[in-house]
Amino acid sequence: MPRDTWSPKRERQYEHIKEGLLERGNDEEKAEEIAARTVNKERAQHGETKEASRTSIEDLSPGRRGGLRSHRGSGGRTYDQLRNEAKQRGIRGRSKMTKSQLESVLSS
Repeated sequence: MPRDTWSPKRERQYEHIKEGLLERGNDEEKAEEIAARTVNKERAQHGETKEASRTSIEDLSPGRRGGLRSHRGSGGRTYDQLRNEAKQRGIRGRSKMTKSQLESVLSS
C-alpha cells in the first residue's frame, strides 16, 4: 500500500474505517485491508491517483455500495456473500440453496 502518498485526510479516513471494522469484530489484518482498499478507491474516484481501474471510477462509492450490498441494505447481502458465510459455517447443501433459503439457514 502506498500510504506515504496519502493526504492527512485520507490517513484519518483510513484510521476511522479501520477502527469501525475492529469494533464490529473484524481481525486487525482484515480491517487494515478493507480500510486501505476503501481509501484507495475513494482516492481514485476523486482523481488523486495517477492510474485507476475502470471499476474504481465507475462503480458506486464504497460508502454507498456497502450500504446497498451488505446485510440489510436495500437488497440485503448478495447470494455470493450468503454462500460464502454458509461455507465458513460448514453448512451442507449450500450450493443447491436459493438466496432466501440461505438467508433463512444463516439467520437461525
